Amino acid sequence: MEIELSTKEFNLFRQYIYEKVGISLSEQKNTLVKGRLNKRLNQLGLTSFHAYYEYLVRDTSGEELGFFVSAISTNVTSFFRETAQWKWLEGALLTILQSKKEKKIRIWSAGCSSGEEPYTILMFLQENLQNFESWDIKILATDISEKVLSHAIHGIYEEKQIESLPKHILLKSFQKIGQGNNIKYQILPSLREKVTFRLYNLVTDPFILKNNQFDMIFCRNVMIYFDDVTRFEVIRRFTTIMPKGAPLFLGSSESLTTHRDTLKLIGSSIYQRL
Repeated sequence: MEIELSTKEFNLFRQYIYEKVGISLSEQKNTLVKGRLNKRLNQLGLTSFHAYYEYLVRDTSGEELGFFVSAISTNVTSFFRETAQWKWLEGALLTILQSKKEKKIRIWSAGCSSGEEPYTILMFLQENLQNFESWDIKILATDISEKVLSHAIHGIYEEKQIESLPKHILLKSFQKIGQGNNIKYQILPSLREKVTFRLYNLVTDPFILKNNQFDMIFCRNVMIYFDDVTRFEVIRRFTTIMPKGAPLFLGSSESLTTHRDTLKLIGSSIYQRL
């Protein structure tokens, strides 16, 4: 049974999600929200969107908020997505790291979804960094959805998700698990241990990362959900933890018209800290 979503109910969700996460839903998203949440209402045995709204607001654990965000956003990701950015980084990596006094690399994957991005970063470094094993590499991977983070932590992927990867990368980065028709591929423990996954809200959580400096920040296909005010503040916070010369990677459909005094466009949706 499909449950109808009234304009009044939709506006309740719009206000709630903006206050909690900073996501700005346009009026045209009414049909999308209704379509993606109807199954959830049926699962919970609820007969109206207002009842679901009350359920969402009462849940203080944040679990349902994470589910709601996952439902209304598009968690489309893949290994080595945004090919032009990896090509650019291949040529710029040594320059980015040349001023480092110790062999330590810190990277933030913000909005990491089901883990393909942080694991791609490790595969890239494995391929392009001389003496990879001698480097102290730590990647912080954050997302607002507990569901996708749970998937990312285990690092298990279907064959169709890894079929585009070169064979030599598969051999160095994955192990086969399962048997028969249920074979899957899991990121090796030696790589998984370099990633710290954390539930984190870019908009409302305390900016506890302010004492860290990240050599690179990836925040791709996240800004498209924010309005100008929220986008400005999130980018401002990023610039406070980026040393001079550090790159910020956005999604290919995202661009910045602000922060020109602190960031410069240097590639395909790639900005450098001035």
